[in-house]
Amino acid sequence: MRQIPPDARSLLDFGSGAGFPGMVLAILGAPGVVLVESDGRKSAFLREVARETGTAVTVHAARLEALAGQIAPPDVITARAVASLDLLLDRIKLYMTPSTVCLFHKGRRVDDEIAEARRRWTMTLEKIPSETDPSGVILRVEGIGGG
Repeated sequence: MRQIPPDARSLLDFGSGAGFPGMVLAILGAPGVVLVESDGRKSAFLREVARETGTAVTVHAARLEALAGQIAPPDVITARAVASLDLLLDRIKLYMTPSTVCLFHKGRRVDDEIAEARRRWTMTLEKIPSETDPSGVILRVEGIGGG
């Protein structure tokens, strides 16, 4: 939670799968969490976890692209194991504002993904070592432009 800006009021997690990191962040108290998962079974699971834990989240059983105009731009966008950085930025561009902070869990190829993304995008980024995966990092990306 320490990577989420203290003034953040909304968080969009897409490709939520089993709820990492979106559901976990919601359970820990992140405000205004929206989970987007296109797999109906996984979405049903997320709704059940929310019900069982009493966690206030919104779950959309849809692809992110299909929700354009239906979700307000969030303060924070998260994703884990969804796509390369370049493709992630492409998918979220409709949801970004100049102040959006993105937190993306990345693996061994992170430097290659950054180099590829910088061909089309400008951004400020920070690589934060993962506390759960010795070969992983959390990319904190902001000031995103281009595309």
